[in-house]
Amino acid sequence: MRAFKVASVCRRGILLLPQAARCARYVFQEPANLLSLSTFNVTITKLDIKSLIRTIPDFPKPGILFRDITTLLKHADGFRETIDRLSAAFADLAIDKVAAIEARGFIIGASLAYRRGAGFVPIRKRGKLPFDCFNQDYALEYGADSLEIHVDALESGDRVLLADDLIATGGTAEAAAVLIRKAGGIVVGCGFVIDLPDLGGRARLERLGLPSVALCQFDGH
Repeated sequence: MRAFKVASVCRRGILLLPQAARCARYVFQEPANLLSLSTFNVTITKLDIKSLIRTIPDFPKPGILFRDITTLLKHADGFRETIDRLSAAFADLAIDKVAAIEARGFIIGASLAYRRGAGFVPIRKRGKLPFDCFNQDYALEYGADSLEIHVDALESGDRVLLADDLIATGGTAEAAAVLIRKAGGIVVGCGFVIDLPDLGGRARLERLGLPSVALCQFDGH
């Protein structure tokens, strides 16, 4: 079967497609010294990610300014840039897994895991995961909640990057970090799209020895 070169998708890796357009099969030729996707060099542009995030007042309750990332996610360049920048921020770290907090965090975390060639681990509210779990309670403004992670989600010593769309007070992220440790992992960093610095979440994580990165900030809450 004749084939032609379509694109070079990694260092000296060539994606080959059959010449007949109607044939859907493809072959990826992988040389022995092929580097993983996480080694790709990316071009970080001056795209203003913050400008692509919509603010909705009084949601989910009066007085709250909701930072809506759906407008960022639907923007192809903006979404790609978001993942590329977060990946680049931790480029010097070896990462085995990316763990993310439901629900919007899954979008960021799974994309980042793919980008880094790492596994993905979901952290969910109590009762949402089907297998045996570790759980961790954490305080809310009014009351408490609980997060869970599967007991077999991590191998002992796994280096884990924690990801979410937003960091506010840091209570949820701290609970997630505790869960990762319970499951045998080591939190090597925390990545967020949005930081609300007035609420002190990133400072809280730093005091716990958890380095964190956020791509943009919004004043207030």
